[in-house]
Amino acid sequence: MSKSVENEKKKKPRGQKPHEPTAEKKQTVRMHAMVGTRHELIAEVLGICVDTLYKYYRKELDLSSSIANANVGGALYNKAISGDTTAMIFWLKTKAGFKERQIIENHDVKSLSDIMDDLQHPEE
Repeated sequence: MSKSVENEKKKKPRGQKPHEPTAEKKQTVRMHAMVGTRHELIAEVLGICVDTLYKYYRKELDLSSSIANANVGGALYNKAISGDTTAMIFWLKTKAGFKERQIIENHDVKSLSDIMDDLQHPEE
């Protein structure tokens, strides 16, 4: 028998057994991703490294934030159309470009020549 064949037989399996995603684990990833949990922490919860998280759960990570935003946006929209004034204002400011502006009027504005005149001839 050649040395390389002997070495192959002596080698022990390396690392852990391959990760197997389950429906329950996918749901865990979805829920954590929806609320903004850092990927490193999600991986830790599952007992895997971040690379493995990306390998098996890329779809859940990518879509969960969009799904959460759609859910919250839908709830906000429903509140706004049902008459919640705060929700209406928030929606209009963030989605429709409405802005509140303060106009400050000063009727006591002096011209530069008036200011110069006051400086040259101060009242006694």
